[in-house]
Amino acid sequence: MAEAELRDTWTVAEAKARLSEVLRLAEEEGPQRIGVRKPCILVPEHLWRERAPERPHMGRWLVENMPRGINLELPDRKSDRPVPFVDEDRA
Repeated sequence: MAEAELRDTWTVAEAKARLSEVLRLAEEEGPQRIGVRKPCILVPEHLWRERAPERPHMGRWLVENMPRGINLELPDRKSDRPVPFVDEDRA
């Protein structure tokens, strides 16, 4: 790793001890790298939202991606069917 890159990297211990400063610098100067072996990048939320792709709401995704053309046979709600989550030994 280049020396200039190391100067821009916080150790985990430094970041923990100086969290307020890391957060302030992320907001004022941009992303902050934390860690050397398993580096992570801290970015302000507004930058993350600008770059992250917009995700559809879960309900919309489910409706748009539900299987089509499959006829499921639904049991009658009044039928006396076993409850699959009950332990047979306890019943």
